[in-house]
Amino acid sequence: MDQALSTINIAPSSTHKYSVIWLHGLGADGHDFESIVPSLNLTAEANIHFIFPNAPILPVTINGNMKMPAWYDILAMDLEDHTVDIAGIYHSAEMIDELIQGEIKKGITAENIMLAGFSQGGVIALHAGLRFPQKLAGIMALSTYLPTINQLSSEGSTAGKAVPIFMAHGILDSVVAIEAGKAVFDKLMALGYNIEWHDYLMEHSVCAEEISHISTFMNLIFV
Repeated sequence: MDQALSTINIAPSSTHKYSVIWLHGLGADGHDFESIVPSLNLTAEANIHFIFPNAPILPVTINGNMKMPAWYDILAMDLEDHTVDIAGIYHSAEMIDELIQGEIKKGITAENIMLAGFSQGGVIALHAGLRFPQKLAGIMALSTYLPTINQLSSEGSTAGKAVPIFMAHGILDSVVAIEAGKAVFDKLMALGYNIEWHDYLMEHSVCAEEISHISTFMNLIFV
């Protein structure tokens, strides 16, 4: 069995009611979104356990096989299409499932556990969350896409259809083209998922307006 993922944690300062598992992008680590938490102005912040997992260290083909934190290998890319290691996506999603199950064992119901991810991390958040057999609190998919969307019709859980999904993307994104993200949104909408879309005048990053919208999304769920 694989070694469990290492994580950066922000423990709740009061009763643990909710959990957020937030996945970083390629080449980053669990500290990447740690500093965003105070800016979210969450009403229930004292009751939330934030978990920021560190991706495994993998050789990444498009970066000359350089080893770096990665949720899966990227074999080739252009602005709208990425050729990726699909098996790697499934493998990382299984490790995130284990983190979810770890929170459930602490007494946190699935419906109080949210997945979030940026870029590669967003791929894993969507892939894992939409297949999870129980309804999660929500999925936040930031500046991302979904190479495994065509498998959803046979692999997606019934519970996944009810999960609130927040998708956001930068109009100027030159790493993951906004068209790639919007195509995922359109397909998920057509499949009947509970999803909202936001775009911003930014590159492959996060902006203040987006943080404000994330705050609104989370505060409606964690009350």
